[in-house]
Amino acid sequence: MISRPFWLERIENCWRKVPIVWLSGVRRVGKTTLAETLENAEFLNCDLPSSQHLLADPEAFYRSLTKPRLILDEVHQLPDPSRLLKIGADVFPKLKILATGSSTLAATHKFRDSLAGRKRNLHLVPVRHDELPAFGIRDLRHRLLRGGLPPALLAADYDPGFYSEWLDSYYARDVQELFRVEKRAGFLKLVESVLRLSGGQMEATALAQLCGLSRPTVLNYLDVLDLTHVAAFIRPYSGGGKRELVRQPKVYGFDTGFVAFARGWTDLRPEDCGLLWEHLVLDRLRSDPTEPEVMYWRDKDQYEIDFVLPGGRGAVTAIECKWNADRFDPKNLQVFRALHPAGRNLVVATNVPKPYTRQVGGLTVTFTRLDDLVL
Repeated sequence: MISRPFWLERIENCWRKVPIVWLSGVRRVGKTTLAETLENAEFLNCDLPSSQHLLADPEAFYRSLTKPRLILDEVHQLPDPSRLLKIGADVFPKLKILATGSSTLAATHKFRDSLAGRKRNLHLVPVRHDELPAFGIRDLRHRLLRGGLPPALLAADYDPGFYSEWLDSYYARDVQELFRVEKRAGFLKLVESVLRLSGGQMEATALAQLCGLSRPTVLNYLDVLDLTHVAAFIRPYSGGGKRELVRQPKVYGFDTGFVAFARGWTDLRPEDCGLLWEHLVLDRLRSDPTEPEVMYWRDKDQYEIDFVLPGGRGAVTAIECKWNADRFDPKNLQVFRALHPAGRNLVVATNVPKPYTRQVGGLTVTFTRLDDLVL
């Protein structure tokens, strides 16, 4: 079994603060396998009728436990999961509970209690760049084309059928069980369109026309994609400048393999790699809930910064993602810093052997590998 110390440490850190960790992520991202590597824990698959029968009397079940940790896999399958978790946190405060599900806790009506003060949310993203050696992957292009879901990443051969089967399963299990989505064809067309658009700006009216849906329906379905982690929406950053974009978000598909599949790529050109590399950087930035909200910046003249992280006292960290650091052009940063002078300038590239800082276009810029990125 492959060890994933980054995520195990995140779970332990959350448990030091609260009794419940809600581990969410898309199906087949590795939630169950990760949970099974936790030591000294009782594991229960809540999708099984036998488990649901066992949990019918929560107090009796909790009192029967002999281990200090409990894993409730697919906990949303239970009739009243929030009651079960609340009893565990309030009546058995020394017990540490890990609950897993494909969507955010707020996605299902079964959770009648927000469990405020009792839980932390942890979003398991596809295999991160720094985890590739543990998975035996040495070619970054392999990760970009296959994606970071372990079954696709580790398969002997590239299998396009995996991605189409996954989308069918996602609709049947995650979407239909939690949401009222009646137009299957329109919904899956929207998913495909979002994956093809990934890394670009999103306009709901254009998506509605493309998918044959009404604009309100598209907005509702986009919320579903957000809650089930299939798409991430990055808001624009603005300091009040008249030429800065303030409304239109960028959208990113959840996994590079699915983005490549939706675009019909079976091999990757350098420009394709650059786009997909941006997704891996975003995964790194969104892996830790303690870090600032990830945003982007763009103005009406099409100058753009890939990601910005607002900080205190008006400081803003600017992050540019480059497949090749030698091709970095400082013009976008220069325009951005003319409006927002305070903050660090980072270029995250694949061909940087170790971090270094130099002057580029009158700016102090730090070039770094993704694994060495320090925020």
